[in-house]
Amino acid sequence: MHSFAAQGPARDLSPFVELDRAAWTRLRAGTPLPLTADELERLRGLGDVVDLDEVSDVYLPLSRLLNLYVGATRGLGRALTTFLGNGENPGIPFVIGVAGSVAVGKSTTARILRELLARWPDHPHVELLTTDGFLYPNEELERRGIMHRKGFPESYDRRALVRFVADVKAGKPEVTAPVYSHLTYDIVPNERLTIHRPDILIVEGLNVLQPASPTADGRPRLALSDFFDFSVYVDARTQDIRRWYLERFLKLRQTAFRDPASYFRKYAVMTPDDALRYAENTWATINEVNLVQNIRPTRGRATLVLQKDAEHAVSRLRLRKL
Repeated sequence: MHSFAAQGPARDLSPFVELDRAAWTRLRAGTPLPLTADELERLRGLGDVVDLDEVSDVYLPLSRLLNLYVGATRGLGRALTTFLGNGENPGIPFVIGVAGSVAVGKSTTARILRELLARWPDHPHVELLTTDGFLYPNEELERRGIMHRKGFPESYDRRALVRFVADVKAGKPEVTAPVYSHLTYDIVPNERLTIHRPDILIVEGLNVLQPASPTADGRPRLALSDFFDFSVYVDARTQDIRRWYLERFLKLRQTAFRDPASYFRKYAVMTPDDALRYAENTWATINEVNLVQNIRPTRGRATLVLQKDAEHAVSRLRLRKL
């Protein structure tokens, strides 16, 4: 079990303010709920139990906060343009990072935020990028001998990912990214995602808050998070995430894994006991290791931490105030 609560005098020195769900919900300040139950059903990930109360209590206040951040950031951009005498300011896309473990619900968080933010009239063009598209193709992972570490930081083309977000942030009119298929468990050949100068770009992935390692000669590198204006880390206790992962795996055996084109077809025809043993081993040797070594250590870099309880509901929040 872990907690991000500061203790004693250290709390006063913390750059974060901590809020329980009730205190956070009050910050919604009358923001209307623009999603219907049917729309939420389309956004919800397998095994994620987000309901309209969760959207109203947690995500509407967050959308209001982000709307304020976008407005303030645009004001700073105009001030800088005026100072530098660069003429008209075309507007710089606002970039949000969403991080967290496998099965913690970060993809659902990102999709809900995209829908809510796009319904604010001053930033209707919101795009979502999942970093899966920047995983190396399976053939390259096999060549490097790291297929078993898929999802770890070294399994991504980090230079290409940073370049993509840098180009979006620079206001390029069109930027493209590779496309990943969860069905075939690989990059889709000759297919690209195209993004056209969004108001807001949400970047969702396991390692988006990972700091950059220096070059071999000690020179600093740019990290993906250097381009973020705001970041969210979706958190929960390890034992809860493990349970959610196993439940999702068993549900996928009855659904997507049964597709003849699925990379995971072999797990659909296993006995339930064998499938569960495989999932438990995958969690223990890959996903939990990645969480402990690479993902959770980046939690303190987030602007906002959403702490989930055992039922997938956000119960506490930690917001960076400095």
